Amino acid sequence: MSKPVGRPPKPVEQKRRAGNPGRRPLPDVVIAIPTSPSAPEPHRPLGSAGRQFWERVWNVGFTWISPQMDVELLQIVSEQIDERAALRVKVLRQGDWRDRSALRALDSQVLDCLSLLGFTPVDRARLGFVEVKIQNELEQFRERKANRFSNLVDSEVIQ
Repeated sequence: MSKPVGRPPKPVEQKRRAGNPGRRPLPDVVIAIPTSPSAPEPHRPLGSAGRQFWERVWNVGFTWISPQMDVELLQIVSEQIDERAALRVKVLRQGDWRDRSALRALDSQVLDCLSLLGFTPVDRARLGFVEVKIQNELEQFRERKANRFSNLVDSEVIQ
């Protein structure tokens, strides 16, 4: 059996991130995740802050959060939100530096989990829910040049 000749094809996601330098048509982004018409019940009891978070996530992220696969991660984050609320009250009342340090560590863990669930702008873009395009100076120059050319052609057509 012979080895394939040449470089392996670049993944479509990588082409999208690079801004499609080859300018060839790319397939539409298709993500099929089973969704739930309503928020499922948590597996374990949650406090008020965790329950509010649970409901908010299901209201906003129902298009990409899977009730079959992501529910345990969401349960953990909701429990962390409850812990964070209690720890924050303790820090505000007592001001102990160890509690403050624990609160910051918990904040970091919550942020990591939110990222895993797709609740940061970068992660939503990575999932394909937000198209992020950074216009560089060359693109701006080309756009200005095209606008000048079209204005010049329009003025000649009018005369």
